[in-house]
Amino acid sequence: MKVLITGNMGYVGPVVTRTLRARHPEATLHGFDNAYFAHCLTGAATLPEHSLDRQFFGDVRELSPAALEGYDAVVQLAAVSNDPMGNSFENVTLDINHHASVSIARAAAAAGVRNYVFASSCSVYGVADGGPRRETDPLNPITAYARSKIGAERELAALDTTMTISCLRFATACGMSDRLRLDLVLNDFVACALARGEITVLSDGTPWRPLIDVADMARAIDWAIQRPASNGGQFLAVNVGADHGNYQVRELAHAVAEAVSGTQVSINVDAPVDSRSYRVDFGLYRSLAPDNQPVVTLAQSIQNLLAGLRRMEFRDAAFRDSPLIRLKVLQGHIDARRLDARLQWLAA
Repeated sequence: MKVLITGNMGYVGPVVTRTLRARHPEATLHGFDNAYFAHCLTGAATLPEHSLDRQFFGDVRELSPAALEGYDAVVQLAAVSNDPMGNSFENVTLDINHHASVSIARAAAAAGVRNYVFASSCSVYGVADGGPRRETDPLNPITAYARSKIGAERELAALDTTMTISCLRFATACGMSDRLRLDLVLNDFVACALARGEITVLSDGTPWRPLIDVADMARAIDWAIQRPASNGGQFLAVNVGADHGNYQVRELAHAVAEAVSGTQVSINVDAPVDSRSYRVDFGLYRSLAPDNQPVVTLAQSIQNLLAGLRRMEFRDAAFRDSPLIRLKVLQGHIDARRLDARLQWLAA
């Protein structure tokens, strides 16, 4: 098996490459990345890319169709990866998350790639009152990031191809990685507990968030790169997570406080209602991938984050202005004239 992972040098990629190497020691694994965050290592003893057979560098917006020749599977992780970055770079988000993802899929299909895996998001449900959202429920993307994901899904669904396409609508990522991000709700809470001894919840704590550890995201990707069309269809958009992984934000804050002795939790009970609230039904994924279900508990995710941050000797109370926040990294590149406004590298 020969697999190309685009965007492998981000938060999820190091865990994916390590998992695929462990599960498929004889596979040929290649990475392709623009290296925005290559330097954002967090306690790694070796470069995560040591699990790969080869690392390529480049912009997915300019990926040559010839570069897709010979692969059995392509995993598209490359993305402008959250709402704050999507709001700051809306056009770039559309170009990378939507247009480039579809272009790569077309080129992969033309090259004879068997499986294409697109890292989508449960954020496509947006404002979602009522019960947990199923794949057949209406979508209501309210951010540039979410709109880019569902836009890509819709074009991927319309492709005339025999390639098996899996759009994995991941729950909110969490957990330790060799390139950790702290601009994610659980990761942020753990960092606050360690560095400040206090978790401040800006909302009233009632919004719902589905969570999935990056290790379980990697398990899902391993399933998807091998998924036959007979298991879910030629095109599949599926929620990836577990029903027990739906939490209210206040539950997450208190779970972290219990794990870090002395941590205080402050909840803004007078805050206006946060519309970004949704629960998700993961029944379809459970039926299609019974052997690749999430196994990392909330408590384990918290303990893994604590162990990783302590190994880093993390104690930065101002971490939200640090390279552990992806938007800060991109803005730092721009301020130093390394990147332009379209997030393309400038000549030295």
